[in-house]
Amino acid sequence: MNRPIGVIDSGVGGLTVLHELNRQLPTEKFIYLGDTLRCPYGPKEEIDVQQYTWEMVHYLMKFEIKMLVIACNTATALVLEQLKDNLPIPVIGVIESGARAAIKATQTNQVGIIGTENTIQSEAYERALKRIKPHINTLGVACPNFVPMIENGDFVSLNAKRIVEGSLQFMNHHPRIDTLILGCTHYPIIQPLIEEVIGENVTVLSSAVETGFEVSTVLTFYELFNTNQQENQEPLIFTTGSLQVFQRLKEEIFQLKSATLKQVSLT
Repeated sequence: MNRPIGVIDSGVGGLTVLHELNRQLPTEKFIYLGDTLRCPYGPKEEIDVQQYTWEMVHYLMKFEIKMLVIACNTATALVLEQLKDNLPIPVIGVIESGARAAIKATQTNQVGIIGTENTIQSEAYERALKRIKPHINTLGVACPNFVPMIENGDFVSLNAKRIVEGSLQFMNHHPRIDTLILGCTHYPIIQPLIEEVIGENVTVLSSAVETGFEVSTVLTFYELFNTNQQENQEPLIFTTGSLQVFQRLKEEIFQLKSATLKQVSLT
């Protein structure tokens, strides 16, 4: 089926998922929408996150997408089931994928999760982990300063390092944690910094790779693979806010230099 796959996020973070999807599924066409204007979603009320997410979905449905990927942990935690129940296309989130990756990686059964306030308060990762492995121990910690820092384009400065060090101090008191889930798709953008701060004894995981596997599985199950075997179809990237950080990320970090980037309005 030669229709596109829609990918949504609160901002630039979902580019980490888009990059992996584009790598694993080079014959598929992707349309990405990041709601940078109203980012971050993490501290917002649940009803607002639901409204904003549905506005993004309605916008992408105009392009006759064949599948929706919620590349936002907050939206996955708060809106996934609602979207699954009401949309006529397959919908997948990123939390189950991240949980599966952590189960594979941990040796101590001690898993840390960092994310936005809403994601951590929802305990969605804890539930997903315990459904697979009931006796696993988890610790969730909100890192509310990460997303604004990343959306401002601050990835490697001394200030960024200080923010990461302050946010990850809890790791010093939990030495048995051997796996850390990046429970926000923005966080892999600063993954090298996070790994530097917590040290080599902790495996740091994002859900992007596992999400790619899940999308491939769903495409197979529903027979939705693109039958036009032309590879390297560049994605179409929409944002509701500034183009500056998107431009930098898509070119310097994700090598999506020819991807089309446009600013759009959802209201």
